[in-house]
Amino acid sequence: MGDLNRFTGLLRRCIQDYDMIHAGDTVAVGVSGGKDSLSLLYGLSELRRYYPKPFSLHAITLDMGLSGMDFSGVADFCRDLEVPFTLRHTDIGPVIFEARQEKNPCALCAKMRRGALHDTMAELGINKIALGHHFDDAVETFLLSLLYEGRISCFEPLTYLDRTGITQIRPMLYAGEGTVAALARRYALPVVENTCPMDGKSKRQEVKELLRELGKTYPDLRSKIFTAMQHLPLNGWAKFDGGR
Repeated sequence: MGDLNRFTGLLRRCIQDYDMIHAGDTVAVGVSGGKDSLSLLYGLSELRRYYPKPFSLHAITLDMGLSGMDFSGVADFCRDLEVPFTLRHTDIGPVIFEARQEKNPCALCAKMRRGALHDTMAELGINKIALGHHFDDAVETFLLSLLYEGRISCFEPLTYLDRTGITQIRPMLYAGEGTVAALARRYALPVVENTCPMDGKSKRQEVKELLRELGKTYPDLRSKIFTAMQHLPLNGWAKFDGGR
């Protein structure tokens, strides 16, 4: 249980640093079937056993309508964790890749997934969702904004969406991709193969490879970027001071 305890400790510290969870919350977890979201669900399920502010979980998976993706293992995993599971079937994949044949599909896909996810949460009466972005995702997003948009920005650890009344939290920001991958392997999490045609072909993949190359010369580059994001701080990245 050592790896799980360490991972859960990282989640707890991030949640406390940004005051993400309050007593009585029901937190939806967006579970794509990838290693990141499954690890997040596993860690939060463990954390709820002893976190000082009691909370409950509800896993939500969007079936994008892409062939070859079987979520039965995810359903079984949620059952074992005693976490309610909702699978929402959509035609997002066929709309983007067949009907519209989008040349740059990722932005539209993200928008449609977000809408479907928020609609499902509204039906379930849940207004807080945990997303599986980790340490490396944050650093990559920072560089994506800088290199492709000329902006210094990143998603926030905690975001309140006025229009929907939904709060997004990202409890895995202190866990690196390597830590997450190791956890998924050790506990044989039921990872679903991603059959999206754009998997591994995005601008994010280009930035990931750039960071990998720069890391050979500057091994602590990612940590320095992340620390700078907290110390500037970027909008929403200042740590919560009270209520511990």
